[in-house]
Amino acid sequence: MPKKSTPPAPARPVTIMDVATAANVSKSTVSLVLQDSPLIREETADRVREVAKQLGYVYNRRAADLRRKSSNTVGVVINDLMNPFFAEVLVGIERKLVQAGYITLMAHTNEDLEVQQKVLQSMREHHAAGIMLCPALGTPRALVKQVQGWGIPLLVMVRSLGAGSYDFVGSDNPQGTYLATRHLLHAGHKRIGFLGGRTGLVYEQRLSGYRTALEEAGLPFDEALVVNATPNRQGGYEALGELLKRKPAVKAAVCYNDITAFGALAALGERKLRAGSDFALVGFDNVLDAMHSNPPLSTIDIRPGELGERAAEALLARIAQPEQPRQHHLAEPRLLLRQSA
Repeated sequence: MPKKSTPPAPARPVTIMDVATAANVSKSTVSLVLQDSPLIREETADRVREVAKQLGYVYNRRAADLRRKSSNTVGVVINDLMNPFFAEVLVGIERKLVQAGYITLMAHTNEDLEVQQKVLQSMREHHAAGIMLCPALGTPRALVKQVQGWGIPLLVMVRSLGAGSYDFVGSDNPQGTYLATRHLLHAGHKRIGFLGGRTGLVYEQRLSGYRTALEEAGLPFDEALVVNATPNRQGGYEALGELLKRKPAVKAAVCYNDITAFGALAALGERKLRAGSDFALVGFDNVLDAMHSNPPLSTIDIRPGELGERAAEALLARIAQPEQPRQHHLAEPRLLLRQSA
């Protein structure tokens, strides 16, 4: 069989017009193929890519981004990557963005407002196609208008910034802690602790669900049963110890999140107490580690990976249709019972 001819490579730098001529398509078609547009038929796109490869054409994505004043990069700003919940959310986000042809530019603020402002400004300078933000504690509502004023689609996730015109994806926090507290009440506990968290709307929402369940059961709200702490392992460890110091007879607690509950489990173990038999403990989030803690942790399941996917889908929808109505999605919490309660 005759050998397949290879288009001769020009001596000068190869241009997009050279690729278009050799592939017998228009310049705009080549441009769309190089941007991974789904508008071009697969066989045509394969032919264009093969010709570009044979000619040695290299697509200057940065120059294209500057021309479009946008890019195929989506900025994702996370407040606390030490919490496995956010790592699982990020996996869900990346899964959807990669499928849509976008690259994730991730930044960790560690609850620092100054760092948050710097990384957002950097994403603006890199012409991010969109930004997904889990706000640091204390983030002002004015930040939404600031980012929107840059002409960059914004999605706020996990932590709401209150009323506004921005897209939001999170969970029904009051309902989640209500379900956890009600379960413990039905199990016969009359005094139930609330461990972890200090401030912010998510904290207020989760505490409100706890209070609602107590009120529904005709029980008074006792501030001594609420132990504020940084929502991490160390905070949970210290909070459980403080709860038992204040109220030694308490045998149950709802935790602000799973990582707080892991710390509480360690504190119980030090006291020769076992969650499930000596003390009932319920977390919130259902991170993957909750299944493998000792004992496995009962928790409120808001499916972190799915939440990340839903957030990515909402941002992609905003990028595609900038004028569409505001999107607001809350994951429905489910009580997932394991051995700890």
